[in-house]
Amino acid sequence: MAALHPADQIVLLVYLIGITLLGVWAARGVRSMGDFFMPRRFGKWMLVMHAFGTGTHSDQAVGVASKTFTNGLSGIWYQWLWLLCTPFYWLIAPMMRRFRALTMADVFVARFGRSVGVLFAVVGSVNLMVNIGVMLKGSGAVISSAFGHAVSTDTVIAAMTLMFLVYGIAGGLAAAIVTDFFQGILTVVFSFLMLPFVLSAVGGIDGIRAVLDDPQMFSLVVPREIGLFYILVIAGNGLIGIVTQPHIKGNCAAGRSEMDGRVGFTAGNFIKRVCTIAWSLTGLAAAAYLIGQSVDPDEVYGVMARDFLPAIMPGLLGVFVASLLASVMSSCDSFMIASSALVTENVYKPWRPAQSDRHYLGVGRLVAVLVVAGGVAFAFWLPGVVEGLEIFWKIPSIMGLAFWLGFFWRRMTVAGAWTTTAVAFLTWWATTLPQVVAWIAGLPVADALRLVVSSAGSAHLYLPWQMICYLTAGAAAGIAVSLVTRPTPESQLESFYALARTPVEAGEGDPPAPCTLPQGVRVQARCSLISRGGLEIPVPNRLSAVGFLISSFLVVMLIASFFAITQ
Repeated sequence: MAALHPADQIVLLVYLIGITLLGVWAARGVRSMGDFFMPRRFGKWMLVMHAFGTGTHSDQAVGVASKTFTNGLSGIWYQWLWLLCTPFYWLIAPMMRRFRALTMADVFVARFGRSVGVLFAVVGSVNLMVNIGVMLKGSGAVISSAFGHAVSTDTVIAAMTLMFLVYGIAGGLAAAIVTDFFQGILTVVFSFLMLPFVLSAVGGIDGIRAVLDDPQMFSLVVPREIGLFYILVIAGNGLIGIVTQPHIKGNCAAGRSEMDGRVGFTAGNFIKRVCTIAWSLTGLAAAAYLIGQSVDPDEVYGVMARDFLPAIMPGLLGVFVASLLASVMSSCDSFMIASSALVTENVYKPWRPAQSDRHYLGVGRLVAVLVVAGGVAFAFWLPGVVEGLEIFWKIPSIMGLAFWLGFFWRRMTVAGAWTTTAVAFLTWWATTLPQVVAWIAGLPVADALRLVVSSAGSAHLYLPWQMICYLTAGAAAGIAVSLVTRPTPESQLESFYALARTPVEAGEGDPPAPCTLPQGVRVQARCSLISRGGLEIPVPNRLSAVGFLISSFLVVMLIASFFAITQ
């Protein structure tokens, strides 16, 4: 704080005190597990800002700005990899609501059984620890560099962790959603605050072109770096894994209706796509402004804030830091609650049944602290933000394989789900071994297909090829094992698919147990687009089809607008 102007100190203190009090106030209504983990009472606007706040955090700005600073505009795909998935969010949100579950592990239990639910609970919690660690690492680096390193990154990480723990443990997901509404607004401020001043200082896009003479810096696609192949594979990997990011369940299902979830999840993420443009343009302008200087790419955002904002007006740096804190805390609190729900509901509760809600709430809060501790440990270990992002991309898609195979194919078995997950993880690990990479590099097609790339003095499998390897191996192994193992009981399958096709009715109360239909709800008739060979491909209704097409049009317009701005 001593490194800041008094005006910045006041802004920052008002934010810190205000957001903590707001979160604690939101905790007043928490009386049960449902209140803490999945309060189904929020409308469209709250869910829009919750989806935006949870899905948008400063480490993403760091990653995009860092990659754009070193590689040019193609670095935007480090977050726009989800852009091509966004229209599918309109279809996924109602499905997640219809499962009527507290956690995604409940869904795996309904489809496969208890063992696969526990498997997902463990993998999902590790995934969220990684995500929390990446966010803390990226945000700590930005704030530290914004303070001119007067405060260490480790100190910043510790302070942020303490703040979101206070109100997250008290209020659960309800507190996260309420605080995300205001913190989402601050995240938009964080994204655009510097951009006009930075662009003005370098003479706009024309001024940047005059300084940076490499045409690849202005290309959205760089064939041998971040090309069309890279973008399509990573987007496909992201779509497979989006449903098994544990916090997505809350983004889609904490609304009063399916439409609340559709609008919140889709619109909130479109706001994020727009903010990503600002991060990329800031990174490109920084490449021109800092040309010739030795700057850690992960610190570019903080360095630019320190150089520009205090000179413009006292208090702006405080707004920037508060907005940055908002972006990370609005995500970390949701991740903490999602992971706590997984362990409490799907690991501890089956082991210690028939305890009081108060007992389970206490366990949930304790687990939340332990998960955050794991995330902090990962943040201290993590060598860089970009490396952390790439790890985070891979974990959800591996469990996502089992989910989608089980959703679209009735013949997928418990043994198949375990095999899919195990083989995919083993393939990921095997493709990092130096001897395996050396063998792949020796293949006749290695150069033509660019199977192996070198960075930081070492060779490794090109990221899209690594994803193709573990996704293909996992899916093939799971299908093969399912064909030779005992099918899932037909009654269990019918219960699962009945949930997926039965809309949530207006005023529908909480189900008697996770993944069950409340009394009086009429099960919808089966209507499949394809049903041969055990496939279960549902026919989308008119609302789903129209929303998907409109979202796809918006994706095209976003890409075209960004291209027009930069060219």
